[in-house]
Amino acid sequence: MAFFAGLWGPFTHASRAFSQRSFSTTGSFSAIQKMTRVRVVDNSALGNTPYHRPPRCIHVYNKSGVGKVGDRILLAIKGQKKKALIVGHRMPGPQMTPRFDSNNVVLIEDNGNPVGTRIKTPIPTSLRQREGEFSKVLAIAQNFTFDISARTSQDEKGALYWNFFFQTIKYYSLS
Repeated sequence: MAFFAGLWGPFTHASRAFSQRSFSTTGSFSAIQKMTRVRVVDNSALGNTPYHRPPRCIHVYNKSGVGKVGDRILLAIKGQKKKALIVGHRMPGPQMTPRFDSNNVVLIEDNGNPVGTRIKTPIPTSLRQREGEFSKVLAIAQNFTFDISARTSQDEKGALYWNFFFQTIKYYSLS
């Protein structure tokens, strides 16, 4: 055994150094901030044309600088600056809210009207609570994803869940 101790002697400090380090393999989760790549999900001409660079967020219109569902952002898309509304992001939100595979936005004009005439992906039902701001965006949406805010009671959550469940069954049985 003394023979092996001499062989491993020079390498003992290296094994200690590696065991003390901790490596992180996950990036930081934040919703949408500056320089975040986004996906335009409406059928506007600017959103549907192929682009060399993906659209990026260059400003978030709120105090924190991190955009969540329902916040307005400024995009750089095909060399132009356009305002957009966040309708889904990859970051996990509160309990019972959907998490999307991509950061989805809908292009809007300065007065809040959507640029496109259809939204191609489902949008969260939590936008319906702020209907006054986004009524025209909600009008062009075809599908909604089910989410429940943390402020609703357990009885309301159950009723909302079953109501959405039966609406979905009715929708798919008709088509």
